[in-house]
Amino acid sequence: MTEKTSCNERGIWIATILAIGIALAGFFISHGIIQNKSTRYVAVKGLSEINVEADVAFWPIQYSVSDSDLTVAYAAISEKEKTIRDFLKQQGIKDNEITVNSRQVKDRRLNLYSDRQALFSDRYIVTQTLMVRSSSPKKILAAVQSAGKLIEAGIALEAERWESRPTYLFTRLNDVKPKMIAEATQNARKSAEQFAKDAGSRLGSIKYANQGSFVILSRNPIDGVSEQQEIEKTVRVVSTIEYFLQ
Repeated sequence: MTEKTSCNERGIWIATILAIGIALAGFFISHGIIQNKSTRYVAVKGLSEINVEADVAFWPIQYSVSDSDLTVAYAAISEKEKTIRDFLKQQGIKDNEITVNSRQVKDRRLNLYSDRQALFSDRYIVTQTLMVRSSSPKKILAAVQSAGKLIEAGIALEAERWESRPTYLFTRLNDVKPKMIAEATQNARKSAEQFAKDAGSRLGSIKYANQGSFVILSRNPIDGVSEQQEIEKTVRVVSTIEYFLQ
């Protein structure tokens, strides 16, 4: 065997060994990727609820008068407005919390289906809405509960109309979000730890997290009564978190 042949054989052996090494490396890398894809994890939900009270209230007060003389009707509606404002002041509601939201005039003569005889006594119907906005919802509630005094004064409120009902809102959601998210996350982790324990595993890091949507509910649900009609409310959030299992 010549020296040249010996060198060629050594080159072939080296190339073969390198090829085998590359193939094995490729196998292990591929095997590792499969393991990563099949990593075990657990998905859990964490609940957080807190009770709150509305911090803003709106009360649209709608009332009407009718007369055959538009000037008289306007004077009458202005007199009713004064009576309502005086009533609200007695309930602790300030002037700057009361505004005229709208005033409408209906001429019944323009309605072909109106009772022609009634036109002599109440041709014009003037309707006005006062909007009360307060950062003290309980004052609004007390005023609503005392609205019978307005009826005694001859003011018939359009209280049965949906748009004339008071609305109570909770606007400080951003103030409670951090605490609620922390609590929901903590509750989710407790559930995940229990699952891992039962499965004979250890809880790893977070794989995925979804904060969830915040919802405001009536604290005492009543059929036919919306959350915005209640001062007492419950804020709820459900977070979804996935943890690796080791």
